[in-house]
Formats: sequence, C-alpha cells, structure tokens
Amino acid sequence: MPEATSQGLLPVNGTLVAALVVLLLVATAVAASLRLSPDSSNGRAREIAAAGARASAQLALVSVILGWVLHHEWALFVFLFLMFAVATRTAGRRITSNNTWWWAGLPIALPVVPIVSALSISGLLPLNGIAMVPVTGILIGGALTATVSAGRHSLDELTKRHGEFEAYLAIGFLQRNARLEVARPAASEALLPGLDQTRTVGLVTLPGAFVGMLLGGASPLIAGAVQLFVLIALMAVQAVSVAMTVELIARNRLNRSLQTI
Repeated sequence: MPEATSQGLLPVNGTLVAALVVLLLVATAVAASLRLSPDSSNGRAREIAAAGARASAQLALVSVILGWVLHHEWALFVFLFLMFAVATRTAGRRITSNNTWWWAGLPIALPVVPIVSALSISGLLPLNGIAMVPVTGILIGGALTATVSAGRHSLDELTKRHGEFEAYLAIGFLQRNARLEVARPAASEALLPGLDQTRTVGLVTLPGAFVGMLLGGASPLIAGAVQLFVLIALMAVQAVSVAMTVELIARNRLNRSLQTI
C-alpha cells in the first residue's frame, strides 16, 4: 500500500521527466533573462542548469550506492564521512577561495557529531542505514546552509564596514572582539530560515520528513513527532554552526585574505 501511494503521488515515468526538464528550463530562463547574478551576467543561469543536471546524476548514483550501503555497516560510515567531506568543501569554497576554506568543516562537524552520537547511544537513532543516513544527511545539510550563510554575511560585513573595525581597534578592542562586533549581527541572519520553517510548519508547508513518513505508512502522530525532532535538532545544529563560524572569522582562521595558510 505505501508503495502504491508513493507511486500515485509522483509516478516515475516520461511525464515526470518532462516536468523536471520544463521546470529546470523555466528556472534557467528566468535567471538568464533577468540577469539574476551579482555581476548582471548569465552566470547564475548556467549554475542553475548545471546544478539540475548534476543533481539528476548524483541522485541516480546515490540511489544505487545506498541500496548496497544499507547492507554493509562499515560502508555506512564511509558514506557518512563522504557526505561530511563534500559539505565541508562546498561550504568552504562558498565562503572563501583561499586555503582557509577547510576550517568550514568545524562548524559542520561540531554540532552534528555529538548530536548523532548521543541519539545513537540513547537508542533513538538505530545504528543502521535506513535511519542513520537520512537523519545525519538532514543535519549536515542544515549545518552546511547555516555555515555558508553566516560565513558569507560575516565576511561581507567586515569588508563593507572595515572602517568600523579599525575604529574599534583604535579605542582598544582586541582584533577578535572588534571582528565580533561587526560580524555577529550579520551572521545571525543565517538563523532566520530555520526559525521561519519551524514557526510555520504545518501551517504553510508540510516538510519532507513528515510527508515521507506518511508515504511510508506511519501514522500522522508518529510522522509529526519525527518532523518535530528534525526541526528542533536543526535549530540546535544551526545555532552552534553559526556561533562557531563567527568565532573562526573573529579569530581570522576563516578569511578572504590573499595570504594562505
């Protein structure tokens, strides 16, 4: 019955493929025609097209790999580490182009590893691929988003308000504290998407975990409990990620200097 329900929601056939192609073309065309890029070029349009094609290939590959990983415990941890490595690289390169990018792994690992470990030890998260991969993936994804947003906002603000930073130094602030004063308010913006998602859950949207549980045959009560856990866990992860990102920037570990370490 669950399988039939899921197939009825989105049948995997030629119509679905055509719909995906059309939607991707619409997104690309809008970005290109309105030049929705920082430099008013067609860069974002090309990125959208490439992202859609890449996502298709990656999901096809991951679907095949997961079918095997779920039956081999050691491969599960390799797969989770790969997820973390890709998230670190993605976040770091979104924030800076110099060799400090790898510090972005700390705001991702610091909140995710303890939470997943605690959930596994407590028995709330069984140590098998069916539960471990999606839950860990959701948390890593949330940490990735928060790290990128906090990092970019903070460093952009430090560039725009460099005069204020120097003014803080002139009145006796340490460099770390001066950077914090400038960067922290901007970095806090990274928490807003998670807050809005949590505030409006069930009223504006039905998030993926909730819908997935329902399609899998779970009762609405259980699906709601799982979704609530995901949302609260995400807020905790993102709060730590933002705080850690700001601290790294304040200590100049993560920066956009031309000098590399």
